[in-house]
Amino acid sequence: MFVCAAGSALACTNFIIGKAASADGSVICTYNADDYGMFQNLCHYPAGKHAPGEMRRVVDWDTNAYHGEIPEAPETYNVIGNINEYQVTIGETTYGGREEMVDSTGILDYGSLIYIALQRSKSAREAIKVMTTLVETYGYNSEGETFTICDPNEAWIMEMMGMGPGSKSAVWVAIRIPDDAICAHANQSRITTFNMKDKKNVMYSKDVVKYARKMGWFSGKDAEFNWNETYAQPDFSGRRFCEARVWSFFNHFSDEMNRYLPYAMGKEKDCEPMPLWIIPNRKVTVQDVMACMRDHYEGTPFALDSDIGGGIWEMPYRPTPLTFEVDGKKYFNERPISTQQTGFSYVSQMRSWLPREIGGLMWWGNDDGNMVAYTPVYCSMTKRPECYNTPGADEVTFSDRNAFWVCNWVANMVYPRYSLLFPSLKTVRDSLENSYFANQEMVEQVAQEMYTGSPEKAVEFLNIYSVEKAQEMLARWNALGRYLIVKYNDMIIHPESEGRFTRDKNGLGTRPQRPGYPERFRRALVKQTGTKFECPE
Repeated sequence: MFVCAAGSALACTNFIIGKAASADGSVICTYNADDYGMFQNLCHYPAGKHAPGEMRRVVDWDTNAYHGEIPEAPETYNVIGNINEYQVTIGETTYGGREEMVDSTGILDYGSLIYIALQRSKSAREAIKVMTTLVETYGYNSEGETFTICDPNEAWIMEMMGMGPGSKSAVWVAIRIPDDAICAHANQSRITTFNMKDKKNVMYSKDVVKYARKMGWFSGKDAEFNWNETYAQPDFSGRRFCEARVWSFFNHFSDEMNRYLPYAMGKEKDCEPMPLWIIPNRKVTVQDVMACMRDHYEGTPFALDSDIGGGIWEMPYRPTPLTFEVDGKKYFNERPISTQQTGFSYVSQMRSWLPREIGGLMWWGNDDGNMVAYTPVYCSMTKRPECYNTPGADEVTFSDRNAFWVCNWVANMVYPRYSLLFPSLKTVRDSLENSYFANQEMVEQVAQEMYTGSPEKAVEFLNIYSVEKAQEMLARWNALGRYLIVKYNDMIIHPESEGRFTRDKNGLGTRPQRPGYPERFRRALVKQTGTKFECPE
């Protein structure tokens, strides 16, 4: 009945923070774009004017397949990454849902829909209208999708599905997240019942209930209609691989998440589901959110540090697929927020009190959020850093000028020797990010002073700054890769002092240290092998 949730569970994670829930009054949202083999540049769509009759080609974001054409808008706005010049930010996670609802004849796939809406919208509400009008006109050619749609004043979550082959239409519902709340979604539909009379905070398609009745999936009163129970009911994989990530995010900002642990664990059938949003127990900072994007369930019942799956050096990542078999019996791996298959990751900060060209700031990284330093990308940027848009680099072509490949090169050194190497990466990562945050107020003050006399000069200043920081990160990461191979070559540790590798009196490198097994692994090895490797007295 439902598209396999385990497949979509390889995909993405979004967080949403209302402006009254954030520490500085900004709306914040995030996106881990996760998919094996994904290679993504920092995309850019320049602002433009378009003549009547001009058409826009629609090419599937995932597959690069041509879907058709739609009329171009008279005016389109500048888009950099997943934010536009009006600070509108859109992210997504795929949840699948009922397979028979997919319409392969539709023109708009979820990725194209995001970037077209960003080019045509000045607010979150306008983006919702653009997206829903498009799919109701030209059809929706994707599985069930949850969208994060935010601007400097409002945060929304929208869920959408097609209406079957040849329908050229879609059903959808959008709900505004309260300003003092936080929300998340991670490849499992999260909208349940909704107040159809609350026109200020709820929008939905005219067929959202009627279509379910027509298909024989729902027969109750309209007010009882439950979106995910009808169209994308959570099963074990939807809860354990997907909702558990939402649980972990909420758990950072709530003292009451234990009550929802049975639901997130996925094995009990009758248990209380999590709410769509919660009120956090403290104000949430951008740095808090970045830390959550790097989460591996540390300190929770889902933690990945208590079994041999992480190897000798306790890697908080697991190989995929998520499930595996032993002697005909099925087992699974945990699926944390931070995962090795992330193509890009961002934390978007939207601030209503600043000029829009300065207020929209996307902290962007071109790999797993845990393994990168998020660099500042202002929403008004029209020139991309070369490292985020490198000529010749793609999913099978390495380039040491490309952030995706250099960050992956370093990360893949760290993964298998995580507890040994990660502290070195973390030191560089945190040092860079701390410098960006330390500079932010001064940089934006200069930009505001410029803006008074010339908005164009302010935009150019921020563009130069953002490019400079991205290229600085790339240079530092290339140096980090060279440092790691020397420091930890052949599973040893070369000593250093004051940032330099030490040498003996004859000029040779100082004798390396040999760390051997970590204590916990030693004990596990002895427990497994008994006296096999015991030395004689």
